[in-house]
Amino acid sequence: MENMTIQDILLATNGTLLCGDPSMPIDRISTNSMEMGPNTLFVPIIGERVNAHIFIPSALEQGGACLTQEHDEASGDAPYIKVPNTLKAMQQIAAYYRDKMSLPIIGVTGSVGKTTTREMIAHVLRGKYKVFETIGNQNSQVGVPLTLDRLSSDDEIGVLEMGMSEPGQITILGEIIHPNIGVVTNVGVSHIEMMGTRDNICREKLDIQNGLPEDGTLLLNGDNDMIRKHLSYVKKPYEFYGFAPDCTYRAENIQVQGSQTFFRFCYKETAEDILLNVLGDHNVSNALAAIAIGLKYQVPMEAIKTQLSTFSGQRQTIIHSHGYTIIDDSYNASPDSMKASLKILSNYKSGGRKIAVLSDMLELGEKAPEYHREVGRFLASTDVTDLYVTGELSKEYIAEASSIKPSIRTKHFESNGDLIRFLEEFLSAEDVLLVKASNGMKLKEVSDALA
Repeated sequence: MENMTIQDILLATNGTLLCGDPSMPIDRISTNSMEMGPNTLFVPIIGERVNAHIFIPSALEQGGACLTQEHDEASGDAPYIKVPNTLKAMQQIAAYYRDKMSLPIIGVTGSVGKTTTREMIAHVLRGKYKVFETIGNQNSQVGVPLTLDRLSSDDEIGVLEMGMSEPGQITILGEIIHPNIGVVTNVGVSHIEMMGTRDNICREKLDIQNGLPEDGTLLLNGDNDMIRKHLSYVKKPYEFYGFAPDCTYRAENIQVQGSQTFFRFCYKETAEDILLNVLGDHNVSNALAAIAIGLKYQVPMEAIKTQLSTFSGQRQTIIHSHGYTIIDDSYNASPDSMKASLKILSNYKSGGRKIAVLSDMLELGEKAPEYHREVGRFLASTDVTDLYVTGELSKEYIAEASSIKPSIRTKHFESNGDLIRFLEEFLSAEDVLLVKASNGMKLKEVSDALA
């Protein structure tokens, strides 16, 4: 943080200074008492298992200040600021600090694809600007304020990811970020356990519009059925990107060569050939959003094309090892992303077997078994030859796929270790395998071992 003091914290939160110097500079905020130091503001969050107020004394040993919602009085040199709710106060501080900065910010949300789309947009914008973006998965009610803490006056444009797991959270994040453009990538079933229906998820994602300024716009995935269904809910100007004929930013003539994707980008009278070093129609869609944002912020088309051709991303990695190929997409999974990755595996040019190494998709609620069967049905329609899984729900993949396409070779393993030992003996040159599951299933252990 730059040019912030305790007095700014008081203005942002409408808090009460119980003790300490209001002119003390504040350079950063932290929710971790082990990462404190001079000019750091400690924010003790009350969690489900731990109330971090117990760490205030140790947090202030190296100097700094703190928020509190449990003290009515305090003494000493370290500033204590009384607020009704420390989490809400941290969000207010982040919003106050963001509003001190004049740079435009693009907010990105969606059930599937938001991280890769955010990364692509940032990569394209680096063709002209110094870009500030979300690091890792800091896209939550806590993560976004901690992300904005790193914003500096040197940054020229920002791209921030906005995640949610409960109703109302996208509106809260929008009030913090105040994005100039909101991107909605997709509406699937992630977090349906808390949200109830896809319709509820869609309206929640579209609530990114609540944080936009009067002249703000939405960039929407025109190929998503739920977004189309709920257009009457949209109150801001919007444009579509995608493959549908009415999309403002459109892709045509998609071709795959090895680990590269080529397509024709169409916008008004413009038609450009684009090269991506990532696979899948979903990544073409993500690239369309990135191109659209690049054009809106006057990044030259040649710079956009160069940036996209050098994008690799963090989520989907192609690894060539011992003569076979691993498509490591083990970070996360939902029915939509699972189908997209299985399509990549099916279309991958290889002289060997096409092997799906899968585990459970988590946080899908009471309909989780049916969502796994849905993926099994899709898998049976592809050119996948082998299906090897861990996890109880993953048995549904096998049951459904085998009932439709008995020729698929399948096996369920009790542990990732058992699966690794099998694959180490089973794999041969020219095989290609997809490794994918929700992060909690730790299937990254498999791809790491094989690589």
